[in-house]
Amino acid sequence: MIRTPLRPLARVLTARARGENPDAIERENLRQRHAEMQAQSRQRAEGRLLVLGMFFLCAFTAIGARMATLATSEPVEPVASAPGSAIAMQRADIVDRKGRILATNFETHSLYAQPPQMVDPEGAARRLVEIFPDLELERLVSDFTGKRKFIWIKKKISPEQKQAVHDIGDPGLLFGPREMRLYPNGSVAAHVLGGAGFGKEGVSAAEVIGVAGVEKQFDDYLRDPANGGRPLKLSLDLTVQAAAEQVLYGGMKLMNAKGATSILMDVHTGEVISVVSLPDFDPNDRPRPPTSGFDPSTSPLFNRAVQGVYELGSTFKIFTAAQAVDLGIVNSETIIDTSGPMRIGRFPIGEFHNKNYGKLSVADIIVKSSNRGTGRLALQIGAQRQQDFLRAMGMFDPTPIEIAEAAGGKPLKPRKWGELSTVTISYGHGLSTSPMHLAAGYAAIANGGQYVAPTIMRQKGPQLGHRIMSPEAARQARAMLRKVVTSGTASFGEVPGYQVGGKTGTADKPKPRGGYYESKVIATFAAMFPAHDPKYVLVVTLDEPSVIAHGEERRTAGWTAVPVAGEMIGRVAPLLGLRPQVEPDGLAAITLTSN
Repeated sequence: MIRTPLRPLARVLTARARGENPDAIERENLRQRHAEMQAQSRQRAEGRLLVLGMFFLCAFTAIGARMATLATSEPVEPVASAPGSAIAMQRADIVDRKGRILATNFETHSLYAQPPQMVDPEGAARRLVEIFPDLELERLVSDFTGKRKFIWIKKKISPEQKQAVHDIGDPGLLFGPREMRLYPNGSVAAHVLGGAGFGKEGVSAAEVIGVAGVEKQFDDYLRDPANGGRPLKLSLDLTVQAAAEQVLYGGMKLMNAKGATSILMDVHTGEVISVVSLPDFDPNDRPRPPTSGFDPSTSPLFNRAVQGVYELGSTFKIFTAAQAVDLGIVNSETIIDTSGPMRIGRFPIGEFHNKNYGKLSVADIIVKSSNRGTGRLALQIGAQRQQDFLRAMGMFDPTPIEIAEAAGGKPLKPRKWGELSTVTISYGHGLSTSPMHLAAGYAAIANGGQYVAPTIMRQKGPQLGHRIMSPEAARQARAMLRKVVTSGTASFGEVPGYQVGGKTGTADKPKPRGGYYESKVIATFAAMFPAHDPKYVLVVTLDEPSVIAHGEERRTAGWTAVPVAGEMIGRVAPLLGLRPQVEPDGLAAITLTSN
């Protein structure tokens, strides 16, 4: 910028020559300079005002757009609108081994209220209580007339309930889409499926998460979109499961039992075809866990098949006999003196009803269920070898079946495993396991001596594990179990055409705080069928059974659990595709002679 001098010399000399005042020139130039400076300042101020105006215009435009969006959208809870908390709605189905639906998704609606938009809060509250009797009128009125702007009323409602609420006509009562878990078969396989609930929730969506059973165990798989909606296929057979539940429920009522459980397992694949725990529940309306009491088995949520850890009594005797045969100590015909007295330290070892069987073969020890007989076999086996054998059967760890609650069913073993424990454990006392452990142990005998892990997942073929006993020991053990049914304590378990083999077990029931009840027992029957070529193992356990038979009160497994198991085998064997067969017999000894 070039400044003009205030008193230019040429103009000053000319002015003086003309007799004019040169100061007028200076004043004129100064005025022009001030005018130019004022114009420049005004231009800068106008530019700044323009920039500031554009900024405020953009800000008000953004705020107005956000307010318009909020005004035209439904309210959302803060937890659901937080950054990075998108709600995954879809969840894969669960099906049985034949593809039949066990759990699926169902589209429904939630109900919420915006009190500032309500026309008649008190009238709407009264109508809602008529539709939903579990709601409290006073609390609804208080919420609707208070300062709250958003209130959940029902997280899921039926189409009929939605229509009834819609008929109220209050603009402050609004609906949101909701996906819920549906179990179309009701309580069938309830303890296996477990149930689902809501995780993160919003008005327009809700996250469905597993809370128990396989729903919880496979929650990540069921929620993973990468699986393309492929269903989770279980080993259960829906038809067999329903039949087993029906038979077991009838047996539990007939035998006046407090609870019951049954497990049907494939002895080669480890697939659990059916598992029942009673009392049960409807996973569509899953009850709340108990908040008081010392006995968890009183809750219908308690899964007796995997969480129920009991002393299973004489069902363990076959393990002792099979191990003794496997070690070459005895065979099924070896004679053992079972007569008394027998003492371990200061503790006497007696028989049921103080019987004295005298000398018995190993097979008859199992048939008669002799405590002294199996105890003397166990002493020959020794504590260490007994522990190794039971450990190989998985009796010291929680069962590996894929049900979330199974991890809590850890067996209880003695702290000090001496001679007394060796003897008592040989006939099923002193070591507490779940019925699922027992099923896996009997499956090893049934399949020829190899461990097979119980699984709730569909398998493509045999899943035999490490060897526990020789095939010959397993064969002799199966023959002993068959004899128990044909001429022993499990005669009520015989099913014509299916050749059942098994062992009964009656154990005193432990108290929740220690000790045992005097007149309460756990009655168990562990069976396999067909005995000559076993395909399946069935374990039935009744909690506190009691039945009057022949004028006497009976609690033992032979009178309670065995008839129920026999009825169940007769019902489910045809459903499993097993045809009745004539039991094969041994070849007769024939001597050829000449005429």
